[in-house]
Amino acid sequence: MNEYLKHDEWCIIEEGFNPKNQRSSESIFSLGNGHIGQRANFEEKYSGDSLQGNYIAGIYYPDKTKVGWWKNGYPEYFAKVLNAPNWIGINIKVGKYELDLSKVKVENFRRILNMKEGYLQRSFTAEFPDEKVIEVKAIRFLSIKENELGCIKYEIRSISVDDKLTITPYVDADVINEDSNYKEKFWEEVAIESKPGEAYVTAKTKKLDFHVCTSMKFSVEKNGELFASEITEERKKKYIEQNIETEIKPEDTITVYKYAAITHSENHKKDTLTIAAHNILQRSFEKGFEVLFELNAKAWQCKWTDSDIVIQGDVAAQQAIRFNIFQLNQTYTGDDERLNIGPKGFTGEKYGGSTYWDTEAYCLPFYLRTSDKKVARNLLLYRYRHLQKAIENAEKLGFTNGAALYPMVTMNGEECHNEWEITFEEIHRNGAIAFAIYNYTRYTGDEQYLVDYGLEVLIAISRFWAQRVNYSTAKNKYVMLGVTGPNEYENNVNNNWYTNVMAAWCIDYTIKSIAKVQRDNPHKYKALKEKINFNELREVGKWTNIIDNMYFPEDEELGVFLQQDNYLDKELLSADDLKPEDRPINQKWSWDRILRSCFIKQADVLQGIYMFEDRYDELTIKRNFDFYEPKTVHESSLSPCVHTILAARLGYKEKAYELYLRTARLDIDDYNDEVHQGLHITSMAGTYLSVVEGFGGMRLLNNQLHFNPFIPKQWDFYSFIVKYRDQLLKVEVSKEKVTIVNQGSEIAQVFIKGVEYNISVRESADFYCN
Repeated sequence: MNEYLKHDEWCIIEEGFNPKNQRSSESIFSLGNGHIGQRANFEEKYSGDSLQGNYIAGIYYPDKTKVGWWKNGYPEYFAKVLNAPNWIGINIKVGKYELDLSKVKVENFRRILNMKEGYLQRSFTAEFPDEKVIEVKAIRFLSIKENELGCIKYEIRSISVDDKLTITPYVDADVINEDSNYKEKFWEEVAIESKPGEAYVTAKTKKLDFHVCTSMKFSVEKNGELFASEITEERKKKYIEQNIETEIKPEDTITVYKYAAITHSENHKKDTLTIAAHNILQRSFEKGFEVLFELNAKAWQCKWTDSDIVIQGDVAAQQAIRFNIFQLNQTYTGDDERLNIGPKGFTGEKYGGSTYWDTEAYCLPFYLRTSDKKVARNLLLYRYRHLQKAIENAEKLGFTNGAALYPMVTMNGEECHNEWEITFEEIHRNGAIAFAIYNYTRYTGDEQYLVDYGLEVLIAISRFWAQRVNYSTAKNKYVMLGVTGPNEYENNVNNNWYTNVMAAWCIDYTIKSIAKVQRDNPHKYKALKEKINFNELREVGKWTNIIDNMYFPEDEELGVFLQQDNYLDKELLSADDLKPEDRPINQKWSWDRILRSCFIKQADVLQGIYMFEDRYDELTIKRNFDFYEPKTVHESSLSPCVHTILAARLGYKEKAYELYLRTARLDIDDYNDEVHQGLHITSMAGTYLSVVEGFGGMRLLNNQLHFNPFIPKQWDFYSFIVKYRDQLLKVEVSKEKVTIVNQGSEIAQVFIKGVEYNISVRESADFYCN
């Protein structure tokens, strides 16, 4: 676990430079604005261990898969987000020595991620081999007001240097993905243009022909005055640098302001990329760093107004939840339906930056509660626009009649995951997409989405389920063979309980949605039937039979639902039986040993109970939680949050708090020893739900908000804000009472611990705890 980061309510703070922590810090201190993202690499040269990472949303590469390509239906490529051209670079040379933190003596190192105002700050002193010392202070941010803009203020103060200082801002498109096959590079140069203090590098991807212009414009001040000096230039393939030299004496301060514009062919015509970049640079340069910085800080203030969670009495918990919310807000802004959320966001290469089921199952509820409904709607539209690709994915596997299998991993709707047990067996993702439609429409009241888009998706998914099940004469039931549930530590199993439950629910929800649209919008329904050649009588008849006869494995003696057939044949151990040196098992055990064990990577049965909680009484939930939670090793980042919510529901307050800290501080404390690969962005939405649905006990029942809060003993107070339809509520919980403040524009009807309250505008309701 990481223990080198300081606890602070609004900042992530690293004091002291340890090269062993550098990759982890590069992930943790990452910045993003929903369109571009940057790991916390240094501006100056660094020859130590580092994962350079600058990413552009929607720009990817179809890297040919190394395995499985000979199998029918297997994806031809694995998509990966590209390490994009480097815009942050500012090399520094003092006399004859380069500033390189792996080669100089570093003291007073301090790195701060200011989450309140959305910037990264770094300071240190560097002593060179000739014993000369400088002090460096650097601040950078990615603008969420101007989403193609990055800004840097880089300040060098001489402590004891009386020598020549060389400053070299540059743009470098000669970059590589660390995980590329055979060290292949993915970028080709298109053009380089420049004038003093300004440069543009346009590059294109070797496949798919994405064009990106990465540009810079900079100025230099000496002791607060604009410094004019001859600028020399050097060009290499896909690279340009400009050099400024000056004499620097003790107490002199040199400040570099660097502005970078990143424009690409998804947003602009290819022949206008340089012009678009120039326009961004020009207006940014005219405003200046301080004005841009203030505008960005104000934009972040607006985001925090709608999404902040306040915790008093527990700084570690406060820091953690804000870190999770901060990363979610800088990963996805919801203003472009072509974009989605990768499990690592803009913080690393793992998982290729692609879209997984995590978005629908975990992220959508966060944006529903904290943003305008158009943000969540765009996440759904992303899937609707890919429906035809989902149908094609199913056709490759032998499905017919418009059946759709949404991809497990995708950039453009096409399946691009290269592990068989994931690609073809983890079909529960279809259910998550259907559930997201249900979640969105009931939460926002936007029934028109169901009419215009949702029903078409639901029918295609139900057609898939109807073909994927088969009738077992031995069981006299419909069964689902050869699947993998969310728990990826059990592959190719029969009758995964969660998958069967999701399939039956999807079909039932589709039938109800058909009836609703047919009743309320008969003309739209008729047009859809003709478009997709839907035979209602035949197909719905078959679907109803499947619902009525679906098989759900359970053990009546234990009173629990079974992960899948034959789960009880395993040696039923507890995670506490594992030796510390065996954890995490996914890094210490063979895959064969994991698959034969009873240990659970993440919730399957408990995931289903969480999603359909109103179906089960408290004793049923308790029996299943008590049976499965001890067997869960939580080696999926998506696991602890579900357990937190159910533990809170059952009154297991200490367990809920323990699991909350695990999910909230998963990356800051690096529980799974993998943060160097990037952050767990999508699970961070689950962390938010741990507070709102776990400790806050928020539920939506019969279109009415219910809260059943408790406060962990470690906390003095907490509060969160919830948007629901046209309501805006602030929930405050202390040890003495629960207060709900109506910050909206109409009367709010809510239930607190089962008691109904009608709260007038700008008024509040109090519930006093016993």
